[in-house]
Amino acid sequence: MDAQYGAEPFDGLAKKIGINFISLIVFLIVAGSAAAAAWSAVADLPARAAIAGAGAILAAYAALSPRIALQWEKAVVLRLGRYAGAKGPGVFWVVPLVDRVVMWIDSRVRTTGFAAEKTLTADTVPVNVDAVLFWAVKDPERAALQVENYCEAVAWAAQTALRDIIGKTNLANMLVGRESIDVDIQKLIDARTHDWGISVNSVEIRDVVIPPSLEDAMSRQAQAERERLARVILGDAEVEISQKFAKASELYRDNAVALQLRSLNLLYEGMKEKTSLMVVPTSLVESANIGTYAGLAALGKKHGDGE
Repeated sequence: MDAQYGAEPFDGLAKKIGINFISLIVFLIVAGSAAAAAWSAVADLPARAAIAGAGAILAAYAALSPRIALQWEKAVVLRLGRYAGAKGPGVFWVVPLVDRVVMWIDSRVRTTGFAAEKTLTADTVPVNVDAVLFWAVKDPERAALQVENYCEAVAWAAQTALRDIIGKTNLANMLVGRESIDVDIQKLIDARTHDWGISVNSVEIRDVVIPPSLEDAMSRQAQAERERLARVILGDAEVEISQKFAKASELYRDNAVALQLRSLNLLYEGMKEKTSLMVVPTSLVESANIGTYAGLAALGKKHGDGE
C-alpha cells in the first residue's frame, strides 16, 4: 500500500493513528464534560473516579474519529473491510475500530524515471534508452482496489512499453523522431494504466545511447556524406563556370576589340605585383603593339630620370 505521511517519522505515525489538533480538542471536550458530570452528579469519590475514567476512554475513542487530509490528498476508507469512499481534502470523520484509512493517495503529478538497457531496435541495433514519465492518480478508488502497488505497477508498465516501442522503431527514426516516439509510448502506457485510475500526462526520452563502434561508423558515414555533398557542389560550380566561359567565348569571337581589351586586362592584372614575371606570347605583343607601348613607357621613364 502506498501511504504518504509527513517528512518526519512522528508526523507519519500521528497521521496513521489519527492524532491531530482536532483530536486533541475533541478529547479535552469529552473528557472535561465527563469529569464535570461526574463531579456534579455523584458525591462518592470512587464513583467519580470510575465515571471520569469511563469518560477518558470515551474521549480517547472519540478523538480517533476526526482526520485531516491535505489539499492534494485522498484518504481511502474501508468500513469492515469494504470500500466506504475516498475522503478529503480537509477534515473528515471516521468510526474508530470500524473504519480504517488504508491509503493516503497523492493526487499531484508525479515523475518516474525508467530505462531500457540493451534493447534491440527494428533494425537489430542494441540501444540504451532513458526516459521520464509524468503521471497522476485520477481515480483513487480504482488505484486502491484494482492494483496492489500502483507506483510499482506504473514503473513496470512504462519500462515494458518502452521496450515494445523500441523493438518496432528503426534507429534512425529513434534518433531524429523522439517527439513521435514520446507520443506512442504515452498512449501505450496510458492504455495499460487506465483501468488503475491513473492518467499519463507525458513521456520524455532523455537519452539514447548506442554502441561506441556504431557511433564511430555513423560519424564516418556523416563525414563521407558531407564530403560527397562538397564534391557535388564543386562540380555544379565547375559546370556553371564552364557555361559562363562558353557564353563569353561567343561574345569575344564576334568582337576582336573586346578580346584584345580582355587580353590587356589579364596582362595588367598579372603585372600589378612587382615581383611577378609575365611571359607574353609574340602574337599578343604584335597584335596589341605592346612592345611599342612598353618601349615608349621605358623611354619616357628614362628621359624623366635624365632630367
